[in-house]
Amino acid sequence: MRIVTFSERETPAELRAQVLALQAQAWPPDTGASAASDAGGGSGPGAGDDWHDPELDPVAMLLVDDAGVVLAGLDLLSKEIRHDGRSFKARGLSRVVTGVAYRGRGYGRRLVAHARETIRLSGADLGIFTCDRELQSFYESAGWQLVPGAVLVGGTPDDPFASDLFDKVTMAGFFSAAARRHTESFTGARIALHPGLIDRLW
Repeated sequence: MRIVTFSERETPAELRAQVLALQAQAWPPDTGASAASDAGGGSGPGAGDDWHDPELDPVAMLLVDDAGVVLAGLDLLSKEIRHDGRSFKARGLSRVVTGVAYRGRGYGRRLVAHARETIRLSGADLGIFTCDRELQSFYESAGWQLVPGAVLVGGTPDDPFASDLFDKVTMAGFFSAAARRHTESFTGARIALHPGLIDRLW
């Protein structure tokens, strides 16, 4: 069993097909679920929007067994954000999913913890994303921390899309010295993520 990463559009076709199938299990196309109401720390793909915005430098991270079966997957997205008058290099989790047949074995936790360490080592100031409230303890068990009262504002400045439209919490890891110094500025704040109109809220 191993964790592999690829630039999204360089993911081998066989692995990408498998992870898209896992996402379809979690977010069936006929449910009409919006990107922000999907569980698991990010958005699920809707019809016709399987690809992330390339401006967000999307990376696919997959947990694969020795037979080449994708057990769990997530995507990492990146963007510089402005918050409280400062710039921060931010990365977030999106489309976190474990195959139905493989749940309850710690695979998702292993992948999410690995993603946190990857972000920590990448030079990003922080990792930040939202998840459904009932998944808070899952992400905390993988090393992420709750940012109390924080709201991520997605979309664009002209067409914002805020996480408090749904029952979400904001999770983060503060990695750089600058981010750690200003951790308190994120508590209870509305954080302008603005990833655009493709990934309205990662």
